[in-house]
Amino acid sequence: MLKRLLFLFWGLFLFALGIVLTVNSNLGTAPWDVLHLGLTNYLPFTMGQVSQLTGIIVIMASWLLGVKPGWGSLANMYFIGLFIDMILAAGWIPVTHYWLAQLVMLLAGVWLIGWASYFYLSAAFGAGPRDSFMVAAVQKTGWSVWKIRTGIETSVAALGYFLGGPIGVGTLIIAFTLGPSIQWAFNIMGKRAQDIDHDSFIFQKKQAVGESTD
Repeated sequence: MLKRLLFLFWGLFLFALGIVLTVNSNLGTAPWDVLHLGLTNYLPFTMGQVSQLTGIIVIMASWLLGVKPGWGSLANMYFIGLFIDMILAAGWIPVTHYWLAQLVMLLAGVWLIGWASYFYLSAAFGAGPRDSFMVAAVQKTGWSVWKIRTGIETSVAALGYFLGGPIGVGTLIIAFTLGPSIQWAFNIMGKRAQDIDHDSFIFQKKQAVGESTD
């Protein structure tokens, strides 16, 4: 249990650190972070607090669709937002405008998020709010994972963009490199995402997210 808790919180911290790296790279952020930053233009909250708020809403939506949140879902919702605000407040990651440094920061953030996903999913306390919502939507509609995920992330990115969130070339880079980064971390550790406990990321049919090809 202690090892699982360490994996969970280390993964959540790395997730937050990776997000801050992508945000401060100033090249554009992941779709959900586009929405979070867009909402900060209209709400008196920090980025981390907006992340927590949207996480609560997504957890409730997933529950209504039949997927109950695990402890990992709740921890993901609260602590990633908390860690984001702590890292931003500490000023550990500077905002850069030099293109090579921007690209290095962005790719480092994607790499860290890949490892973060390995650690928190391996803890087997449940997937994060957004992944749980994706699972719920797939189970409810019967559509394939890539269609649901693409629809969700396109929608939140578009909404975030109209709210003033930062979409850029980095958004596209993240879209094409995050999946391979997560898979690479699992491969390095000699595990497959589909071997992680059902509550951590996969469906009853034992289909990994990256393997649904409908």
